[in-house]
Formats: sequence, structure tokens, C-alpha cells
Amino acid sequence: MPSRRLFLTTAAVIGSGLLGFIIGDRHDEPPMVTPPPKVATPERPLIGIASLDQDTYIRAVRDQGGIPVVLPNTDGSVEMIDDYLEALDGLIMPGGLDIPPSEYGEKPHSTVSVLSDDRYKFEKALITKWIQKSDKPLLGICLGSQWINVLHGGTLIQDIPSEAGGNHRNVNHPISLEPDSRLGKIFGSRGFEVNSNHHQAVKKPGDGLRIVATSPDGIIEATESTDPNRFLIGVQWHPERFIETDPNQAKLFNAFIEAAKKRAAVN
Repeated sequence: MPSRRLFLTTAAVIGSGLLGFIIGDRHDEPPMVTPPPKVATPERPLIGIASLDQDTYIRAVRDQGGIPVVLPNTDGSVEMIDDYLEALDGLIMPGGLDIPPSEYGEKPHSTVSVLSDDRYKFEKALITKWIQKSDKPLLGICLGSQWINVLHGGTLIQDIPSEAGGNHRNVNHPISLEPDSRLGKIFGSRGFEVNSNHHQAVKKPGDGLRIVATSPDGIIEATESTDPNRFLIGVQWHPERFIETDPNQAKLFNAFIEAAKKRAAVN
């Protein structure tokens, strides 16, 4: 176990210095170099970030006390997933394109733009094993939230404008939180304004998930595990993009990192 953690930590340091942690599906912008994180300690958990395409996730993890480790989807390879499950203390599933609707038993809407084959194969295998074989913290953002729902047996609204009405792309809007939920307690609020950049959302929540946030038009904005002992949360907005201008959004990453620390302490 220590050798695997050392390997992933070393990879994180080298990757951040040389590549800016930009490994994923986007190739239209030059790499943004992020300063390398400190060496891993028990107080700085290793946080995996799947198929990274923006360094805002790196900054959010690093600035809240975690060590970010990019998990590349190269060739759709799944051979290291068991090692990731053992070595990492938490996992972030980031935003991206759409999950193939066949995953939840539907034909694709004309607006659907599916993930690349490599990313699809890798992320499905990774998050399936993380959900089924690990109790370590899991945070899904946008697409990541949708992956959590689909792999719990839920379904998605494939296109909000045509199926539910309204627009959730490139706008800000308020959300309402369930005060007795883990998410509600993390923020200590019944609601606030979020950014929004998605055309899909949870339709039917999967087994073992509960709705914990909605927008005024009824769109599901967040779900979490019904198990009170498990940190498993999916949010439809992008908190990592606005931490610097809205410190409230740092609360989610701080709670996630703290949960990862506690889980690492029992290993």
C-alpha cells in the first residue's frame, strides 16, 4: 500500500509540473501549468480525478488540502482501476459530454453528444467498481453526478429544453437544499445561487440515492447516498469554477477532503 501511494504521489508531482494535469478530451487550449503539490502525508489525502480536462478541479482539491492525482483514460484501459481503489482516498468524477442513453435503456435524443469511447469505457468501469467495492468518498460534478445516478439504476432527462422546458446552459439560478441532507448540512443553508452549464439532468433517481437539491423549475440539482455513513454526492453545477469568487462553494470540497482524511485514517 505505501509503495502504491508513493507511486501515485510522485506521478502527481511530475504530472503537475510538466503537463499541468491536463489529460482528457479537450485539446483546443494550451496546457495550464499548476504548481506541484506537497509530498503526501496522512493529513493530505490522495484524490483521484478521472479524465481531467480543466485544471480548476486540481486547484479546488489542492487548495482544500488534498493531493490531486489525474487518472487518464488513455486507450480506455481499465487495468489499473483496482490499484486506484486501493491507493486513493477519494474520487472526483468531473464534467464532460453525455453518457450513451443505452446505459439507461433509451434511444438517444438528437441533441446528445456522447463521450469518446476511451473515456466512456474507463469511467464506467472506474465508477462502477468505486460504488460497488469501495466506501471511500465520491464526488460527482455535472457529468459525474449523472454517472452516479445511471450506475445506481437511474435515468436522465436527455435534453432539458425539449423535454422539461427551460434553459440550464450558461446561466445562473437559485437552488433549494434539503436541510436534513448531508449536502444541506455541509453548506449550512437552505439554498443559494449556482452556475449552470448542462442540458441533461437526473430524471429518475437511482436505487440508494435521494434528491437533495432542486432548481425553481423542478430540475434535480443534487443527489446523495441514502446511507448516512457514506460520502457519495452528485451535484449538477460546477463549484470548482467559482471558489475564488464565491467562497461558499469551497465548503463542498472542504467536506469532501475531510471525509477522505477520515477514511484514510482507518486504512
